Amino acid sequence: MNEYLIVDGYNIIGAWPELQKLKDIGLVEARDRLIDILADYQAYSGIRVYVVFDAHRVPGLAVKMKQRRLEIFYTKEKETADERIERLVNELTGRRNRIYVATSDLVEQHVVFGKGALRIPARELLLKVRQSQQEIGRKLERAERGKHSSFDAVLTPEMKQLFEKWRRGDS
Repeated sequence: MNEYLIVDGYNIIGAWPELQKLKDIGLVEARDRLIDILADYQAYSGIRVYVVFDAHRVPGLAVKMKQRRLEIFYTKEKETADERIERLVNELTGRRNRIYVATSDLVEQHVVFGKGALRIPARELLLKVRQSQQEIGRKLERAERGKHSSFDAVLTPEMKQLFEKWRRGDS
């Protein structure tokens, strides 16, 4: 089964405390941080992540790009993020696909649910992301501990003493 997560970028930025603070400094910084967080989440979870940013008030064409292995969409002029998200849901809907949409916009949640996608409120996505970050940290910690303890386990006390003498420059 293929799993997809479609994220309403500005909705999430407005809902997550860390990103709200960054947004006060600059929107670009908040967007970049969200992309970094979601790229790590995609790498950990294996779920394919799409991020949609609303540009409907900005003149120009729609832009689709890859950044840190994520699919990033900027909507075209006069197109909302909700409209692009709904089109993505329609494109991805299939028997072997599970689609999640992360937004706290209740109307959009109902619309995508009606199209067969599952809803994830911004707060729930934040909890999932934090869980994955903690699990990554634990795995790295275990790997680091295992690296040291496995090396120490094969050395006899005499060998450790000899290596310590060499390290200090004693002959």
